[in-house]
Amino acid sequence: MQKLNLFSILLIVSLISLIILVLTMIFFLPYSSTYPGWWSDMWSHMGAMMGGSGQVSDPYLGYFGILFTIMVGIVIVSVGGLVYYIVLPEIKNANRIHKSKTSLISSESSAFESVLKTLNDDEQKVLLILRKHDGKYLQKYIRIEAKLNRLKTHRVLARFAERGIVTLQKSGNTNEVTLAEWLI
Repeated sequence: MQKLNLFSILLIVSLISLIILVLTMIFFLPYSSTYPGWWSDMWSHMGAMMGGSGQVSDPYLGYFGILFTIMVGIVIVSVGGLVYYIVLPEIKNANRIHKSKTSLISSESSAFESVLKTLNDDEQKVLLILRKHDGKYLQKYIRIEAKLNRLKTHRVLARFAERGIVTLQKSGNTNEVTLAEWLI
């Protein structure tokens, strides 16, 4: 939201400056008797640059041309930035999702928080369920609480076991899952 406001303010200020610059060029630059206006002066400068013998009626006209170009560039960048942040709202949503995930785990220990940040959503669910049950729970109940199918639950727990995050111990038809000591 701050970037959107920044581009809006930049656009408004640059448009106002551009209007003031154009009005200054039109009303306050003295007209030459040989040329009808600043437009002709600009073309005479162009003719002189191309090897012609153009007369310069006002030495400040070149500065106004440079300022005009800069202001048009700023307007283009501002409009581009606004369009980018309006058309692509997932940038704003991604920031919001990241904040909500970090608020869930802000009260957790640093090791647990670090591991949780590296996991996908399903893995986070499983790890949070284990944490809620003091680090020890049956696999079939984890599956039910996490609302995952058997295969997905098995794969998540197998990955955790490979990484040393949990230990699996056979208990009847299911596994007893224990969270590693360094995460409790």
